[in-house]
Amino acid sequence: MKRLPLTVIGGYLGAGKTTLINRLLRKPHGKRIMVLVNDFGAINIDASLLESRDEDTITLNNGCVCCTMGADLFMALGDALDRQPRPDHLIIEASGIGDPARIAEAARSEPELSYAGIVTMVDALNFPSLSQDTKIGPQVTAQVRVADLVLITKAGLGAADLIPALSLAGARRAQILKADAQMAGLILGDLEPSFPQVRSAPHPSYARWHYDDLRTFSRAELEDRLAALPEGLYRLKGYLRGQDDQGWLLQIAGKNREITRTAQPPRSQLVAIGPAGYFDPETAQQWWQPSGTAC
Repeated sequence: MKRLPLTVIGGYLGAGKTTLINRLLRKPHGKRIMVLVNDFGAINIDASLLESRDEDTITLNNGCVCCTMGADLFMALGDALDRQPRPDHLIIEASGIGDPARIAEAARSEPELSYAGIVTMVDALNFPSLSQDTKIGPQVTAQVRVADLVLITKAGLGAADLIPALSLAGARRAQILKADAQMAGLILGDLEPSFPQVRSAPHPSYARWHYDDLRTFSRAELEDRLAALPEGLYRLKGYLRGQDDQGWLLQIAGKNREITRTAQPPRSQLVAIGPAGYFDPETAQQWWQPSGTAC
């Protein structure tokens, strides 16, 4: 039987990995794609953001595919390989704090898989400051260094301005392109990948916070909260119940903040993350629920 191609989609928190996968799922490429989603929190928001969330999506919570190859990943891979009919392509959406090169090692250890490349998403709005951060920078640049393809997001017309910084970060082995709707053919078969050399980069510890309740929110309430974000909170995402028949999708990644209308969710759920020592979950709890009610 033909080996199953495995592509790892990596990139730091909020770089656009889920958006890219949704583009791949929408394209009429004729391939059956299975997606394995690895999120960093107790609530797998990334899986719920996928437009195709049926039997072809497998979720792994709590960052378990981060820097080591755990049993959960191999069980999920076994599930994918046992499907009948077998999918044409397997995509692992790595956690934003994960190491895509270590995840890609699964293609070495499983004889029924073939390595189809690492795609690293780079957020042009936040990458310059992230790559220079003494605590976070080594991890962010390591994700770029192992890529076969670097896709630049949130760049507008200035994507080319980021290429020198990416070269300094070690992306010399990768193609560097602006992310657009034409990436499907390249990612799903036209890359010429080579296994990266796995080298450990300094990995900061991360603090996590989550919220899960039935409460409803107005847009004015959400805007007030976002005007007073806790220090060190880098990534926040989730669905919140609205006060009418629609809900809210809340997304924060560094400087980028979005509040959009969406279908009314059954519960209000958020997850947040920031580097330990910068971000304090107890402060986040007091910020979101001043009454101190536990989530």
